[in-house]
Amino acid sequence: MTATIRTATANDAGKLAALAAVTFPLACPPGASPADIQAHLERTLSEANFVEYLADANITVLVLDDGGQLSGYTMLIAKAPSDHAVASVLSALPSTELSKCYVHPDHHGQGAASRLIKASLANAADKGAAGVWLGVNSENAKAIRFYEKSGFRKVGTKSFKLGDTVEHDFVMEHRL
Repeated sequence: MTATIRTATANDAGKLAALAAVTFPLACPPGASPADIQAHLERTLSEANFVEYLADANITVLVLDDGGQLSGYTMLIAKAPSDHAVASVLSALPSTELSKCYVHPDHHGQGAASRLIKASLANAADKGAAGVWLGVNSENAKAIRFYEKSGFRKVGTKSFKLGDTVEHDFVMEHRL
């Protein structure tokens, strides 16, 4: 069966949290502690957090639905960035943040992430964004290559708190 991309609903919150628990650790730097990863999952990627995200009119979560099983998701936030380091480097305004882009490892290498990125960029453009930006860990070479291949370019840096550790991200932007 071919997975479809659709907008997530409140009924997806539990499945999204379960998927995040599998996929988020894969994006973390090699030296990230399991305690920091777990703390981040609990603080930002729990079922309760997803319920809140899905109720926010400024947030769109797109999911890759494979017969009721979620195999990937993206989260788009249509708000001006609150981080000055990010706001100062963006040139395509208004801009939407691609806050999350994760695919279950069983679906890596099958084009799922590319499909999600294309759908996410189209969604942001349809809602009036001139650009989409994201933060990606500076040590995540695989993700950086993927985003560059998808049309994003590095425009700056920012810090990201993972549990009790401060990580360093590249800010990447895609003009729509």
